[in-house]
Amino acid sequence: MRRRLIMGERIMYVDSATPLNCVFAVTIRGNFSLERLRNALHKVQQKHPLLRASIKEDAAGVPYFVSSNKLSEIPIRIGERVSDEDWKVQSKLEWNKLFNGKSSPLARVVWLKDAEVSDLMLICPHCVCDGATFVALMSEILELLDNPEKELISYLPFNSMEGLLSQSFKVSKAKALKASFFSVVAKLFFLFKSTKGSNPTGQNYLLHWKLDAEKTAMLTAECKAAGVSVYAALCVVLLKAFQSIKGSKAHGKVICPVDVRKFVAEIKVDHMFAFAPIAELSVSDKPDGFWDKAKKVKEDLNTKIAAMNVHELLLMSEYFHGSVKKMVKYLQTTQGTHDVTFSNMGRLGISETYESFQVETIYSPTVGFPWRNPNTIVVSTFKGEMDFTFCSNDSFLPEGEAIEIKNKVLELLQQELMMNYA
Repeated sequence: MRRRLIMGERIMYVDSATPLNCVFAVTIRGNFSLERLRNALHKVQQKHPLLRASIKEDAAGVPYFVSSNKLSEIPIRIGERVSDEDWKVQSKLEWNKLFNGKSSPLARVVWLKDAEVSDLMLICPHCVCDGATFVALMSEILELLDNPEKELISYLPFNSMEGLLSQSFKVSKAKALKASFFSVVAKLFFLFKSTKGSNPTGQNYLLHWKLDAEKTAMLTAECKAAGVSVYAALCVVLLKAFQSIKGSKAHGKVICPVDVRKFVAEIKVDHMFAFAPIAELSVSDKPDGFWDKAKKVKEDLNTKIAAMNVHELLLMSEYFHGSVKKMVKYLQTTQGTHDVTFSNMGRLGISETYESFQVETIYSPTVGFPWRNPNTIVVSTFKGEMDFTFCSNDSFLPEGEAIEIKNKVLELLQQELMMNYA
């Protein structure tokens, strides 16, 4: 494979000197050997083409995924597990480490262990993975730790955008002309758009909390009864919390990443992929009740998803490579018009119990964005509990304010749940 990064991957690559990494951590009770972990990672690496590739730039500085038989095995760093908070400390360290070794693959593992419990952390650059990728990789690792004889079926990489979409989308001259036109518009936009703001200079941080199983079940039941999605209800809560803490500085908007696998059949649920189309959502200023607002958010999201022509979006994005450095600079220096990027991974398809160990908890992925506005909240559900991670940078959003927002989220959820169960 020698493939130029597609536009979504290219933005998340940033450049050769800037790390943009995601971390996915699980806590396991039980024992497994280093030999079994190496075997699991070897088989996972052999299945996924992107784990047998590195990123190399050509003479013009354009990055490519390049397959190599000389890459090392996925490296494992072993450390002592002292407390339940260690994974957060290690996550922040891993955000800032580049994947730039000449023979290093685009993944690594940190194994924190004591006599009975381990934290297993998988780290990948964001340009090769999304939330679904992490769930697939971790599921495979855990299954192989428990059953080393299990075999995985590899798949072929795609070598171009046309190769990815060949079975489900045909590129017409009209579509190509439309894409060319918008690429010119983008160049003009970024030509006159100021990117003189400063890059984030503070420290990235991570907040983490859970909604226990009882409250998670209550929220899910209330959403079902009201005819709204949990995501829509949480969007309303988050935006109300930002408004409460930030006041007039709040934008009242949330960015929603959408799983591209809903639209492109060629990208299977267990394939590595990084691009996610987005929808921007807001909450009405009208004095409606909480559930009326949530219904409106749900309707808006469904309308925007239904209108997404992801095949055409993927095609058109390939005409924007000439503007990619300006786009990245724009993200690094402007605050944007949204409060937070919010991703709901839903119930994780990872088993709780294995023959030789149990998964005690799974933490929602974390990411250290180098953007001026890095506010990111991810929620996932495992063993009936919602797990939240909130990542940002203290030069953009002071950690104290983020803690206030977190506490306000929990307060608002408590108010809504207690109001309906009083």
